[in-house]
Amino acid sequence: MLQTHRERSILEHLNVTGAARIAELAQRLNVSDETIRRSLKRLEMAGSVTRVHGGVHLKDWGPEPSFALRVGLNPAPKRAIAARAASLIENGASLFLDVGSTTAYVAQALREHRELLVVTNSLSVAQTLAGRGGNRVFMAGGELRPHDGGAFGAEALAFVRQFRVRYAILSAAALESRSGFMLHDLLEAEFSRAIIECADQAIIAADASKFDRSAPIRIGDPEAISRLVTDQAPTGALADLLADAGVQVTLA
Repeated sequence: MLQTHRERSILEHLNVTGAARIAELAQRLNVSDETIRRSLKRLEMAGSVTRVHGGVHLKDWGPEPSFALRVGLNPAPKRAIAARAASLIENGASLFLDVGSTTAYVAQALREHRELLVVTNSLSVAQTLAGRGGNRVFMAGGELRPHDGGAFGAEALAFVRQFRVRYAILSAAALESRSGFMLHDLLEAEFSRAIIECADQAIIAADASKFDRSAPIRIGDPEAISRLVTDQAPTGALADLLADAGVQVTLA
C-alpha cells in the first residue's frame, strides 16, 4: 500500500516518539481528527502501526516489563540512587513522586523525613509515606492500573495540576543521546510532563543500565530536567547532551 505524504509524516513522528495522541497528530499536521483516523486506519492495514483508544503506537512498540519485575531489577544501584535523591530533599519539602520503580525506592528512602507534602499517582508511594512523620499525602484520582497501582488519565492530570511543589522526582526507562529521557508508556509520559511543569526542580532517578538504551516516548525536552541522580557518570554523546541541556549529574 503506497503511503501518502501525510502518512509518511505520521510515521516520521512516531519513529521519534513511538506513540502519539490523535489530537496531537491532527494539530501537528493541521488537519482534522477524522483525517488522522483515516490515515491511521490505512497505516494499520499496512502493518505499520497499532491503533489504541485516542492514539496510536508503532507496530513493534511494546510495553516494558511489569512493575513487580522492574522493582526487582538492579536493586542495589536503585537503593543507592534513592538514598542520594532523598538526601537532596529537606524536611517539610513539597514534592511529586511518579509511579516508576526507582521512585518506589525513593519513597522508601524518604520514610524518616518529616512534614513532607507528597503528591503522587502511585499507590505504592502513597502507602509508604502516608501516616509517617506528619506527612501529608495527596493521591491522584482515577482508575488504578492493576500491574503497577498507578492512576492515570484526565482525572489524574487535572488533580496534579492544582499543585505547585518544589521537587518532582521521576524515573526513566531509557536515556539516549538523541532524545534524552524516555519512557515506554504514553500515559506515564503525559503525567511526567505535567508534574515537571508544576515543580520548581525536576529530578530523574535512573541507574546506569538505562544509559544508551531506547524507548519510544520522550518525557520532554532535556532542558526541563534539573538533575540526574545515578550510579555511574554518563560518557560520550549522552554526557554531551546532559551538559548542553544544563542537567546536573549527581552520583550515588
